[in-house]
Order: sequence, then C-alpha cells, then structure tokens
Amino acid sequence: MALAHNRLIAAVWRRLRTTVGIRFTRFVGVALISLATSEIALTLCNGVFHMTATPSAIIAWFSGAVVSYVLSRWAWERKGKPDVLRETVPFWVISALVVVILTLATKFAYHAAAWLGLEGIRHVLFVDLVYLVANLGTFLMRFVLFHYVLFADRTTAARAAATGPDAVPHGRTTHPVDAAHTAPHTTPQHTTAPRTTVEAAAAGGGAKAAAKRD
Repeated sequence: MALAHNRLIAAVWRRLRTTVGIRFTRFVGVALISLATSEIALTLCNGVFHMTATPSAIIAWFSGAVVSYVLSRWAWERKGKPDVLRETVPFWVISALVVVILTLATKFAYHAAAWLGLEGIRHVLFVDLVYLVANLGTFLMRFVLFHYVLFADRTTAARAAATGPDAVPHGRTTHPVDAAHTAPHTTPQHTTAPRTTVEAAAAGGGAKAAAKRD
C-alpha cells in the first residue's frame, strides 16, 4: 500500500515538472487570485450596493478577468507588449463566453435564493457559492484554451516558416546529383604546355636535315 502511494506521488510529481504541469500549477494560482477578486466584487455589489444579478455578475467578471489576463501572461512567461490579435482579442473572446456562463449562474442563484426564502447574509453567501461552482466549471476550459490556443508556443511554426520547405535540415548533406548541379562550372585546362620558340626552331632544323639525307 505504501509502495503504491509512493509511486502515485512520484508520478504526480513528474507530471507537475513538465511544461504543462508548470503552466497548470501557475494557472491554479492565477485562478485563485482572480476568483477571489471576483468574489469580493460580487459580495460588494450584492451585499453593499444591493445591485441586481446582471450588473453584479458583469462587474465581478470584469474585475477577475483583468487580474486573470495580467497574471496569465506571467504564467505563460509572456513579456513585453502583448500581441493584440493573438493574445488580447482571443482572451476577451474566451472571457465573453465565460461571462455568459457566470451571468446565467448568478441569475439562477438570485432566483434560487428568493425561492428558498434566503435573506441578508444567507442570500449573499448562497449567491457566492453558486458563483464559485460556476467558476470551477470554467477553470479547466480556460486552461485548455489558454495553453493550447491563446499562449501556444509558436517557436516551431516560426522556424518552419523562416526556413521554408526547400531548406536542408541541420546535419544532412545534399544529394550527389544536386551537388553536381550546384557546383560551379570551371573551364578545362590543357594537359600539354605550349611549345616555346626555341623548341619550335629545333624541331624545324631537324626536319630539314632529315630531308637532305633522303
């Protein structure tokens, strides 16, 4: 039993040390902070300012979404100016989907609390509880979209686009036929050197002497 327990802990620890595990661990902290921000805002809107369900949910969502966006860039180690088209716009599109879910959950909580006859602090706590459950439901969805879509690593894709399909990968050599086509053309040189003037005169004299003997 103890051996199986130790193996389970070791397997979980190995998972947490991977890239996905590190991102997930950081995102848990991000989610907790943004959730706390949303819960505080919802409690103030409901218990202090006595606002209705829709504006309370929107204000609570927006407060948490701003915190989530800033801390999510830290969780995925994004630095510098954010990419509007690849990060900012997709983030708020995902957040818009989340706010629809949270608004519906908050409306349900308001109506359920009224139907149960809850008032005062019990009404506030019940609405906060339903809002918490709805946030937990969207947590995993947000992590998957953030890790594999919003903050996905584009290093490999950028490298492939820069090199192109005709580039020779590192460590490979070109084919001999391709090397023959790409090698520079050189002008063939004569193997025999041209005759000098002295050698030509000597050859001519020898030819004349042979003609006289004949």
